[in-house]
Amino acid sequence: MKNKIKIIIFIILLSILAFLIFGLKPLINHLQVKYAKIEITLKEDLTLNFTEKKHVSDFIESINGKIVDDYIIDSTKIGEKSIHFEFVNDDGIKLPYEYKITIVDKVAPIIWLGNSYSITVGSNVDLTSKILCGDNEDGNLKRYIEGEYDYNTVGSYPLVYKAIDRSGNEAEKEFTLYVNEKKPSTSQSTPKTYTYFSDIVSEHKNENTKIGLDVSVWQEDIDFKSLKNAGVEFIIIRVGTTKGPDGEYMLDSKFVRNIEEANKYDIDVGIYFYSYANSIEKAKEEALWVIEHIKNYKVTLPVAFDWENWDTFNNYNVSFFELTEMARTFLDTVKEAGYDGLLYSSMNYLENFWMPLEYDTWLAHYAKKTSYKGDYTYWQLCSNGKVDGIRGDVDIDIMYIKD
Repeated sequence: MKNKIKIIIFIILLSILAFLIFGLKPLINHLQVKYAKIEITLKEDLTLNFTEKKHVSDFIESINGKIVDDYIIDSTKIGEKSIHFEFVNDDGIKLPYEYKITIVDKVAPIIWLGNSYSITVGSNVDLTSKILCGDNEDGNLKRYIEGEYDYNTVGSYPLVYKAIDRSGNEAEKEFTLYVNEKKPSTSQSTPKTYTYFSDIVSEHKNENTKIGLDVSVWQEDIDFKSLKNAGVEFIIIRVGTTKGPDGEYMLDSKFVRNIEEANKYDIDVGIYFYSYANSIEKAKEEALWVIEHIKNYKVTLPVAFDWENWDTFNNYNVSFFELTEMARTFLDTVKEAGYDGLLYSSMNYLENFWMPLEYDTWLAHYAKKTSYKGDYTYWQLCSNGKVDGIRGDVDIDIMYIKD
């Protein structure tokens, strides 16, 4: 009986001790936090530009302690945003804190237009749709033309193209619309010039470069043995495309032959997909389709996202940010499958429309010497290339080898 009483007393004492340890601790912590010293002064300007990178601490003038995680704030959605973080004050107490900022867009739309625009009399062109006009943040701009014009009357018409985004940023461009007579057909043609692969090798080949091609069905049946003998060091092969933004997928009819022959002759292979993606979801779907069709072949070079629908860009209703996110999603997906990613685009679009992307660039700029100032690891320098093994024209590319 005495032993039972001792056991009961021991259990009671143990329970009291457990309560003191585990029950009072949260209460003590709560009281510590409630009465802890918080001295935080925020900066006067609590606005953050759309897609600008700033840390939590960038909006704090002074704080009596140290921030636990001074993370970069997500600024990809305009409007008010609550910033939550924890800091350890000077007394060693971890405390939560919150402040609000406003993410704003102060960048005006871009109207891709010179001083004039020409059409043929009788044309039925929607100028607000046809003339490329986009915005960094807003994919649904208000676009309109000011001035009078007549498609059916030859003449020149002074007009103004205007665009305004949801944040009220406005752009305008004065231009002259020329409505011209239909030109009579002529049989005269300008003599065709070519860029010879051997000349590009002589001029650009060194220990830090490789010289190659990119091909598709347009090059028909390629003699890969001749390419190898000509010194082609790599080849970027089109795997396919879709029939427009929501159309069915089409495997390039020469893809299987091209990649099998390239693998046979031990020519390094990269891949490109001609994209019509109009959403992040579609871009991911495209990447998965590509992965499925290349997984059984030897692909040692990157997989490129090739989006070139600038003539119809206005109809896509996407911002430059959304377009870049589509590319990022495609390239992230192929990276997860074990391939390197690559963004293909021409110089003008890289300089004006694409936003920063943490993937290598395949630059298209047809020139003897490129004036592009950005970073690139591949340069497509012409589309009129001539090389043994291909009957028609072909794009010639330079690969820059990283250290």
